[in-house]
Amino acid sequence: MTQRHDPDICVVGLGYVGLPLAVAFAEARVSVIGFDVDHDKVTRISAGTSPIEDIADDRLGDCLAGSLQVTSLIADAKVATTYIICVPTPLKESMPDLGYVESACRLVAEVLKPGDLVVLESTTYPGTTEEFAAPLLAEVSGLRAGDDFDLAYSPERIDPGNVTWNIAATPKVVGGMTQRATERAAAVYGTVAGDVVRASGTAEAEMAKLLENTFRHVNIALVNELAVFCRALDINIWEVIRLASTKPFGFMPFQPGPGVGGHCIPVDPSYLSWALRRHGFQFRFVELAQEINARMPSYVVNRAAELLNTAGLALSRSRIVCIGVAYKPGVADCRESPALEVTKHLLAKGADVSYHDPYVDSITLDGRTLHSVELADALEAADLVVVLTPHPDVDLAAVAASNVLVLDTRNAVPAGANVHGL
Repeated sequence: MTQRHDPDICVVGLGYVGLPLAVAFAEARVSVIGFDVDHDKVTRISAGTSPIEDIADDRLGDCLAGSLQVTSLIADAKVATTYIICVPTPLKESMPDLGYVESACRLVAEVLKPGDLVVLESTTYPGTTEEFAAPLLAEVSGLRAGDDFDLAYSPERIDPGNVTWNIAATPKVVGGMTQRATERAAAVYGTVAGDVVRASGTAEAEMAKLLENTFRHVNIALVNELAVFCRALDINIWEVIRLASTKPFGFMPFQPGPGVGGHCIPVDPSYLSWALRRHGFQFRFVELAQEINARMPSYVVNRAAELLNTAGLALSRSRIVCIGVAYKPGVADCRESPALEVTKHLLAKGADVSYHDPYVDSITLDGRTLHSVELADALEAADLVVVLTPHPDVDLAAVAASNVLVLDTRNAVPAGANVHGL
């Protein structure tokens, strides 16, 4: 890496969370170095090619020409004074997998100096920062958190594809191991966030993140359950939500669908449930919500079979086109996507399945690779279209006008005699 100036901040992990954060600092004219262990990713980024949709190539290029440097060598980051860890925290056999956090902490500890600040952004269970990260950093560096260096937690609030609620517009929560750490972290994030909210400690900041996504998870499960009941009662769930949404207080609308996906909602509540089980508690709300949301892909497949049967067709001998396999509209992110689960179940039932997604070129399910097909060609050959992720640039009006049987799981297709909901 060519050294141009000494960076003040090192962002560890250049994925959906880390790269936008590094770019935000660079655009605020803060010296920042982006570090990732993936050498190929770093090479692409340094050449001006962004790996995520939220950061356009030209925007990345401007930052690289300014105050952003990227590297896959942790030694290049030793001149930084603040290290922000933005690495994944997946689940492994329903338990938190802190392997990436551990690796990141050990790497940061190699270059950690007295007086530095370390901030963890990765979503995790309460206590991780002080009970897991602090001892690791101390073990490798020989420095003590709170005495020799400052340690804080600030939960990421990245919503991929959301151009309104970006880093600058979204309040940033920070909680330090000490008051000094809190204030230092607040000062760092104050350069890119319009509002910084101070927590009384790291555990409160960690729990706040889990509450945010558990709240969404539980309420999505509620409307998914209601969608199933409303179908049995011949009630339009979408109209019910529209009517309830006219109440100006005490109600917040959530939308049903084929399940939940992404990097947060399907995963974060499990961290909270797991943490509570360690203390002898059972989080029954979360466990029930997980059960309801997890069975939605199967419900969608049963609805597809029901519609085909009404038309005199068998699911196992039908040609089905799935529209959208990403977990949400406008992005290519397929992490935990319920659309993939629906597609997988349809294949397992013997259906001839293809998909159309302008953001995702190919998917591999159980060793079988599918490639996105042209929408017009797919409609011409289909017995049933299942709308799973309604990307903004997919012509859903053409889907409705095609006279092909449609199962719309998102209430996104214009009304028509051939269009059916959940």
